[in-house]
Amino acid sequence: MSRLQNTLASLKANGRTALIPYITAGDPKPNATVELMHLLVEKGADIIELGVPFSDPMADGPVIQKAVERALKHNVSLDDVLEFVRVFREEDEKTPVVLMGYLNPIEAMGYEAFANAASSVGVDAVLTVDMPPEESFGYREALESKGLDRVFLVSPTTPNSRLNAVNEKGSGFVYYVSLKGVTGSKELDVQDVSKQLTRLKSVIQYPIGIGFGIKDGQTAYEMAKLGDAVIVGSSLVSLIEANESKGLYDIHLAIGEKMSEFRDALNRADSLK
Repeated sequence: MSRLQNTLASLKANGRTALIPYITAGDPKPNATVELMHLLVEKGADIIELGVPFSDPMADGPVIQKAVERALKHNVSLDDVLEFVRVFREEDEKTPVVLMGYLNPIEAMGYEAFANAASSVGVDAVLTVDMPPEESFGYREALESKGLDRVFLVSPTTPNSRLNAVNEKGSGFVYYVSLKGVTGSKELDVQDVSKQLTRLKSVIQYPIGIGFGIKDGQTAYEMAKLGDAVIVGSSLVSLIEANESKGLYDIHLAIGEKMSEFRDALNRADSLK
């Protein structure tokens, strides 16, 4: 089992929901990323989702689009992101890291070269938004050969035929997009998510993480009662934007407080299991 799979299995065995925060690598500036990753772990992250800046983040809403723009102003590349992970691993060999991004930078590097580089620095899994499982030939094999998990997205409109493909070709966990739209949009319908999770669990044989629209402790609490993991992104990234002019100290305070809110919410939900 991979580090990611072991972490999720251990959490499940102990009746705990995984907390997976997202930040964009290089936001608000390159030298902040590794410190923020360590802060997320200190405040309760079980797994880190690290965004790879890309000029056309089609699945992301305005908050993360702005974060990507801030990172790209510093010319943060895929190579830089891999270096952040390498430095993070100098102090943390336990916390799984999932790279979240788009296919273009990976194709530019080459599937095998990317898989080699990612595995060598301690990346555990890759979520490529615009890579459907049905077309993942080459990509999937390259990642699998280096022990990297392949995380795919599913949504309320995903047909069962694609769920079967995700179950067959993915690994680690499935990222369930809990609402229609881009990151940070709309409000969650808890009853609909519950209905959809029942459908997903009838097909998907490994953990399901719920993301999109989880803005506060209450929504995190409700989602923790349904999924194996709760993924939070825009609510954290917006705090980086709001405190950017004040400096990293204030960013850390704000991120730490929000992470504690999420962790407490998940702990409350887990206590009921």
